Amino acid sequence: MSELIEGLVASRGIESAFVDAWGKPATVSDDTKIKLLKAMGYTVDDQEALEIQVEDSVVKQWLSSLNPVQVLKHDEPFIFPLRVSIEMAAQALTLEVHLEDGAIESREIEAVEHQLINVAEIEDEEFHEYAITLDVDLPMGYHKLTVKQGDVEMASSSIIKVPERCFIPDDIEKGKKIWGLSVQLYCVRSRRNWGIGDFTDLALLVKKAGDNGADFVGLNPIHELYPANPESCSPYGPSSRRWLNYLYIDVEQVPEFDNSVVKAWFKEQAIDKQLENLRACDYVDYEGVAAVKLAALNQVFEQYRTNYLSKNTKQNKAFKTFVAQGGESLQTLAVFEALQEKLKAEGRECWGWPVFPEEYNAYENPSVAKFAKQNKNRVNFYLFLQWQAALQFEAASQAASDAGMSIGLYRDLAVGVSEGSAEIWGNKDLYCTDASVGAPPDILGPLGQNWGLPPMDPIKLYEQAYQPIIDLFSSNMHASGALRIDHVMALLRLWWVYRGDHASKGGYVCYPVEDLLGILALESQRNQSLVIGEDLGTVPEEIRSKLADNGMYSYRVFFFEQAEDGGFYAPEHYPEQSMATLTTHDMPTLIGYWHCDDLALGKDVGLYPDADVLANLYDTRHENKQHILNTLHGHHSISSNISHNVNEVGMTKELNYGMQTHMAAGSSALLSLQLEDWLEMDKPVNIPGTFKEYPNWKRKLSRNLEDIFADDAIVSLAKNLTNRRNVASNN
Repeated sequence: MSELIEGLVASRGIESAFVDAWGKPATVSDDTKIKLLKAMGYTVDDQEALEIQVEDSVVKQWLSSLNPVQVLKHDEPFIFPLRVSIEMAAQALTLEVHLEDGAIESREIEAVEHQLINVAEIEDEEFHEYAITLDVDLPMGYHKLTVKQGDVEMASSSIIKVPERCFIPDDIEKGKKIWGLSVQLYCVRSRRNWGIGDFTDLALLVKKAGDNGADFVGLNPIHELYPANPESCSPYGPSSRRWLNYLYIDVEQVPEFDNSVVKAWFKEQAIDKQLENLRACDYVDYEGVAAVKLAALNQVFEQYRTNYLSKNTKQNKAFKTFVAQGGESLQTLAVFEALQEKLKAEGRECWGWPVFPEEYNAYENPSVAKFAKQNKNRVNFYLFLQWQAALQFEAASQAASDAGMSIGLYRDLAVGVSEGSAEIWGNKDLYCTDASVGAPPDILGPLGQNWGLPPMDPIKLYEQAYQPIIDLFSSNMHASGALRIDHVMALLRLWWVYRGDHASKGGYVCYPVEDLLGILALESQRNQSLVIGEDLGTVPEEIRSKLADNGMYSYRVFFFEQAEDGGFYAPEHYPEQSMATLTTHDMPTLIGYWHCDDLALGKDVGLYPDADVLANLYDTRHENKQHILNTLHGHHSISSNISHNVNEVGMTKELNYGMQTHMAAGSSALLSLQLEDWLEMDKPVNIPGTFKEYPNWKRKLSRNLEDIFADDAIVSLAKNLTNRRNVASNN
């Protein structure tokens, strides 16, 4: 590599080496590093053009008097860099700090009186960089710094003052051990929903769970997907992470559903019969659910628009307030969805913005503004859906509070958005669409993983004053007692894979971890939301300490907590500042694990073409099951009715529930258990590494929500979990 490219690799945070999941050193090829620079927009194939590009970047920085953003820790002095020409260094400048509460602190300075830290010659003019110290007491929050010469504003910068750590509820900090349920909301069956779990189901679930001792219900990502493409149903490949999936709206709870016109339509279209069929499906029929929900919501919206939104009503004022608060992000989503709807109706390819007609392939295009104006009613319809979804989610959150849950709802933030998403369409500069994030080879994915999610460019994120990440944290913590951050390592580094390359040929790109952790802590404190970081996979040990110091809770999965001799660590040895769980959405259920159903399924869908590899996996599973039995018996978590010999033990209710109560005796502050395991289900909700081979993200629960807590065995399990957690709290 040339010296210029080597310098760029270092300055852009592309790592040349790392330690893999097995603790061995690994290197990144020069070819990969050059490709990642190319994905970032560098003209790596033209040395002369690259030199000009780099020089322009340096000039741009020196001609900007202030950095776009600065994050200050709670105990840091207010010191920032100021760049001015040598002629201006001795002139009077006014610094104004616009505090978040509206107050303004003003100071007169001469840059030359402060510490000189750098000098450069830019376009035949000498520039100096000074470290300016201001005696302004900044409260925690978001502030703005401006520098003026006379009445002319030269530059402005965002100043973010952040707390020491994330929010932790008092009772948990004092040692209380709690448990809760995790659920994929779309999986929930009920006698009244429309073929998919919804926010009314969620409100009932938190009430029932809370009445039986649970302190939280954890959700899959409930981000907005694609109304015009309902089969794109992975919650981890959303269109927008800031907004909610409209399919979770309970249509019958939307005002005007009881309108006579809507009722007549409902009867004429025989909607009851359609809903009966959708409820009976064992897998969510996303096409069917979306068709009936969108049709019904259109009917409801037309009545609501006529009765309220076309008049000066309190409802119209509330709607407009919601839209104004949502800002450009919400408007972008609504326009995107209205446009996608139109293209689909015309029979055109519309899975995402890369296949939109050129005039519509970016939100800022004039044709898009024209479309939005001409189709204002359809845009308002999609704005209305987000409003109703937010209101119903907030109602479910209130139901959790009313049930006495100490945390209530906890949400899951996906690591990115899919390539064709509204989020990228509205902010293309931020994303590197010639790359995708994933993971290097590890225990979960020996070949590496490519998730098809374009990464944010760390430099562009910085230049945008971190606003996209602030909005993400804030919106996902709203009305939630906790937030799980999927692949929390994204705050430190992400594995980038260049378009078309194998996942194993990627490389790590670093992110401004200290700044991002500070912003996370600020939003966590503001929203009173505990933070859980999913820290599985290739994770440097030092980052775990950094996350813990920042008040974040680690993620501990029983099946991965294994010693070198094969034995499983007792949950009493897990860090207190963690959430323990038996399985996850990417793993088999307890029955599936014990009976090796996941290995059989993997063979059926082509994940294990090598018979020897599969045989070894079966042997390892057999050994692990014996170790698990040894652990359970050693801690008296199961009775002597269950044999000590794995060859004699199938999965039973006693063993299933015994494993769950075994976890409840552990030291982790939080324990999350999957509702599927309460119901003794065998089929997984997702098989990683598959797309069409298995119906991922569709499998429903085996029983109606109304019947689950009427089961004496389940009620007894919940009571035992609560008792065990109480004992653990007092130890």
